[in-house]
Formats: sequence, structure tokens, C-alpha cells
Amino acid sequence: MRSFTQDFAFARALGLRMVERGEGRCTMAIEINAAQHFSPQGAAHGGVAYGLADSAMGGAVTSLLPDDRWCATLEIKFNYHVRVVEGLLTCEASVLHSGKRIANVEARLYQGGRLVSSANGNFAIFAAPTA
Repeated sequence: MRSFTQDFAFARALGLRMVERGEGRCTMAIEINAAQHFSPQGAAHGGVAYGLADSAMGGAVTSLLPDDRWCATLEIKFNYHVRVVEGLLTCEASVLHSGKRIANVEARLYQGGRLVSSANGNFAIFAAPTA
């Protein structure tokens, strides 16, 4: 399985971490804290949950790809069910279908055992750049 790391600036800035990945599934998490992640409304900014889901969904897709193939987000439909507060936020993503060029992925985000958000997205699959 191709490696998939969160060692890039955006992931470090948010505090994303890999929990488990393989066979078309990926679980990632983030420890939500008010100083770093809250919006002025007193809850985690929606972009934090979205960023976690997008990364976990990409991790699920790449777990199925050979080293010479990459993926990129085409679209994600994201649903916010309840506000996200301080504490551990976990995302479980799984590939529903993968073809030669497009993969469809779902994600569910949980906090304290409660479903707080869900998403469905399509990811493009393409040849990795050679240079």
C-alpha cells in the first residue's frame, strides 16, 4: 500500500493525525481546541471538520492505488449535523466504489460517540506526475 502521510503544512497546522488506513478505509482524528479551531460563534470552524474529512477520504482512496496513481478531490457534499466542541473529533472514511478514473467515498465524523457530520465525495484518479 502506498504511504500516506500528514507531514505537510496544512495538516500540521490543523493537527490532523492518522489512526488507521487500509483496504479502502481511513480513520483520522484531530483534538479540537478553542484557541486553534473555534470560529467567533464558539464552535469549531466548519473548515476544520471539512479538512479532516477531505484528508481521510483521500487516504481511503490512496490505500487502493498503486504508487504510480494519485487522486484529487473533485467534489464533496458535506453535512453538518451538530456543532463540534472541544475534544477528539474522529473521521471514518470508506471507498464505496472505485473505477479507473473516479472513486466515490463516504465519511462520517464523530465526537464523543455522536455523529456530528457526514460527507460523500468523488475523487479523480490519475497518473502521478513524473517530474
